[in-house]
Amino acid sequence: MVRLQPDPFLNELTNMFERTTEKGSVWVTLKHSSDKSKLKRNKMKASGEKIEYRCLIRATDGKKTISTMVGQKDHQRFQSSYATILKARMTALKKRERKDRRKAADSDKKQDSKKCS
Repeated sequence: MVRLQPDPFLNELTNMFERTTEKGSVWVTLKHSSDKSKLKRNKMKASGEKIEYRCLIRATDGKKTISTMVGQKDHQRFQSSYATILKARMTALKKRERKDRRKAADSDKKQDSKKCS
């Protein structure tokens, strides 16, 4: 697994989406992490130090796996860039078919009145 800085991670994620446009999937996972071992965290808690938690983001297309760590300071900027990439690349999803609420309510009322008669 390759750990990248946030900007190269976003570039590589874009490349993954492009490679899997015709066939394949990209899995992205987010995890709350401190990037320290449990022993170090326990020592830091005992000494009263504050543990800085970060967000670990992993992406894989089944062949290649990349990851990055994003702190609180960079979170907003990273999230907006990440959302832009997702919106641009999720073109294969089908739109959900929605019934018109009024038509559905009218048809339910008509069926209820027929049952009562």
